Formats: sequence, C-alpha cells, structure tokens
Amino acid sequence: MKNPSAEYYLFDISIYAYSSLYLVLLHLFNLKPLVLAAAEKAAPSHLDLGVQFLARGQISEALQQLHSAIEENPNDFMSHYRRATAYLALGKGKAALDDLDTVLTLRPDFQAARTQRVSILTKYGRFDDALTELGKIKEGGGKAGSEEEIMPKMNELTKLKGAAADAQELMEHDEDYEGALNLLNALIESCPWNSEFRKLRSEALIATGDLSQAVFDLKQLTKLINDNTEGFLKLSLLYYRMADDEQSLAEIRECLKLDPDHKACFSHYKKVKKLNKQLNEAQDLINESKFAECIPKLNSALKTEPDLEAFKQKVAPKKCKCMSKSNQAKAAIKVCTEGLESLPDDEEMLVDRAEAYLAEEEYDKAIQDYETALKNNEESRRLNDGLKRAKKLLKQSQKRDYYKILGLKRTATKQEINKAYRKLAQQYHPDRYEGGDKEDAEKKFMDIAAAKEVLSDPEKRQQFDNGEDPLDPEEQSRQGGQGHPFGHGGFPFNFQGGNFQFKFKF
Repeated sequence: MKNPSAEYYLFDISIYAYSSLYLVLLHLFNLKPLVLAAAEKAAPSHLDLGVQFLARGQISEALQQLHSAIEENPNDFMSHYRRATAYLALGKGKAALDDLDTVLTLRPDFQAARTQRVSILTKYGRFDDALTELGKIKEGGGKAGSEEEIMPKMNELTKLKGAAADAQELMEHDEDYEGALNLLNALIESCPWNSEFRKLRSEALIATGDLSQAVFDLKQLTKLINDNTEGFLKLSLLYYRMADDEQSLAEIRECLKLDPDHKACFSHYKKVKKLNKQLNEAQDLINESKFAECIPKLNSALKTEPDLEAFKQKVAPKKCKCMSKSNQAKAAIKVCTEGLESLPDDEEMLVDRAEAYLAEEEYDKAIQDYETALKNNEESRRLNDGLKRAKKLLKQSQKRDYYKILGLKRTATKQEINKAYRKLAQQYHPDRYEGGDKEDAEKKFMDIAAAKEVLSDPEKRQQFDNGEDPLDPEEQSRQGGQGHPFGHGGFPFNFQGGNFQFKFKF
C-alpha cells in the first residue's frame, strides 16, 4: 500500500504554457469547444495554487485557495492537511486541530497528520492527549512509529506532565514562587499556547515583584482567551500598581468594550480616568511654565491615590519642579528631598533642589546636588553650567551680597526691592542719619544705592544672579565693563555745606 504521507500534488508550469499556446491555435483554427474544455483542465487547481502560496509564505492567499479547494471537494484529505499547515503558520492551533481531525477521519493511517497533532497538543499542554496520539503512531508502525522515534517523545511529555503538577503544588501549598518559576519557564517554552501555565507564572512573578514580566504574560492571556474581561482587568490593575495610568486606562477600556456592564471594570475605570486627567492637566501646566498652578493639580492627584507608593514617586519630581520654579524654595527642598529618598539619582529633582538651595542661599548644598547629578551625566552642559554658577554665587556671598544689603530674598519682586531701598536710604542718608559715625552711614548708603542699581536693572540683576558682580571693578575689567559707579574718585555727593540737597521720590 502506498504511504499517503509521500503523496504530493504537483503542477508543471511548462504544461500550462504549452496548454495556453494550444488554446490559441485552437481558436485560430476554430476547433470544437470540446477540445477547448479539455485544454482548460490543464489550469492549476485551487489546491495547487494554495501549495504555491504556502511555499512563498503568502498565508492569507494560500488560505483563500484552500478554502475553495475544500468547498469543491470536502473529502479531499490533502486539502484539509494543507489548510492545517496554513492555520499553524498563523498561530491558529485550534483551527489546525479541527482540520487534522478531519484528515484522520478520512485517512486514519495518515501518520504525518498524527505527528502534527502531537506537536500542537504539546503546545497546548494537553499531555495525556499527546501521549494517546503517540501510542496510535506507534501502533501504525513504520519509521514514524519506531521505538527510536516514539520513546524520547513519550519521555519528554511525561516529564512535562510531572513538572506541571509540581509547579501547581509549589504555588498552592508551598508558596515557593521562585521554585515554581523555574518549572513554569520551561513549561511555557514547550507549551506556549497553554493559558493556565501563563496564569500561574504571572501570579508567581507578581508575588516576586517582577511586574513588567507579569504584564507580558497577562497580555498573552488576553490573546489566548477570547472575551477575557478578567484578563484585561488584571492587566489594568497591574499597570495601575506600576503607576502607568495611561496604559491602565487603555486596558480597562478594553474590558468595558467586551462588557460595558462589568462592575469591577467600571469602578476602576472611573478612578483611573480621574487620576489620569489630573496628572495630564498638571503636566500641561508644567509644559506651559505655569508652575504655581500645577501644584493644586498634583495635590488633587495625591488625594485621588494617597496610598500607592509608585504614584507618590511619580508625582514627586513634578511637584519638586513646580515648587522650585514658583519660588517656594523651602517647600521645594522638603518635597525634593522626600522624592530623592526613593529616586536618589533623579537628575531633574537634584537640579530643582539645587536651585531651591540657591534661592535659600545654601550654596554648599546646591554645589553638592550638582556634583551628584554630574556623576551620571558628566558631559551635561546644563549641569556643568549650574555647578559653575553655584560656585560663583558661593564666592560672591563671601564678598558683597546686594540682596542681603537690602534684607531681601533672591526671589524678591521689583516692588519689594524699591520698598526696601526707600526705607534704608531714608534711614542711612548721611544728612539724616542720627546714629554714630557718619562715615559708616555714608558707606552703608553707598552699598544701598549700589544694591538698588543692580537689583532694579533686569540685566544687571541677572548678571548678579549668575554669580558675577556688575559693579565689581576687577570682574568688569575682565568682562570689559565699567565697574561700580562709585568705585573710582570717591563718593560723588558733598555733604559738607548747605548747598547740597538729596531728594527722594516716594
């Protein structure tokens, strides 16, 4: 008896070419339609075309041809076998099994179909069914059913079956998640279409804290199981636990697409949608440099989710930046410090805290933050410039500090600067000074005037804030500037005699 696994359907393109030429000749000589019908039979069948498309990797086209072949002849076992091959190429194991069952109903002795079934059943983790199929192959004899071929496969399936039972035991009774993971990794490699093994592994991964890998398994489960609302809910909750509100929202929407009335999914959807909106609004305000306005949004987000540490870590850098940029230096230092406990190398928080330290005139601490950030990003121009500026400000603070002269913070407004100047100038005006040494009053008054000149001029103030004194003769000689207006030739006003009058504009 012929071995059916060796049967092939071949198509010779040369025959088709000659047939076409023959049809032209028949038409020219006006021969009978019966001859034409005979020639047309040389055209390739749907099965032939399906096999050709399969060989070229055009699976969709192959399936179309094979569907047509089976419609024409539903009892052609080879058409079903080829279609099973196409389904497998698309990862549609269940459809392939259905076709292979039909093949074996039509031709029970077709060993190639049984071998293919063993492979598919193993991928699904159906070990008992696969072992039964191997037994039938053994009974059929031939090379495929020989001891050398069958026994290794039977032993492998038996080991996999034992590993599955052991993994279940370790998970349910021993809570040995690491041990279970070792077994489940090997099982999923051999049985990638088994949903139960992936469920177990996702649970073990969550228990051991490997959330990103657990996400991968849960995503696979949403593909392996139809209408998997529970899978989408678990996936959304896991993303939420990882503080990925965008992805959590996307997955919970998939759950509600399958079942709009799913209570657990709808409840979680409302919460994550609200949190996502608050965080996005805060980020938009940061992008628009509306730092003071972003703080209430971030506080609202923390009220929506007050317990999850991952979200606190997500909000901390944003809140640190908003407070630092909105001149809330002390509060910024506190928030940034709390955030850096969990994320000690976060560059943005280190920079924002350094800027807050500079505003509080804690120059040494600002330098330390810039140096810490530079350890992980030595080539950063921003960090190097920031460190250079912090060192200049430290050096400057050891000389003359115009903010201190007027008794102001570095965040002082123009109105605050003018108010402080008027008050001090009136107090230390040499003609009105009621204290002791008038020379000290003159010196103090000169410093007050210099502070007013620098801090009320945006360009000079910026220069001073960058660590350079625009009225320092030495620095200005290096920069090519003019220096302090009182730096050469003494104080320009004569307080001796009665002709001098100093006028204030209030």
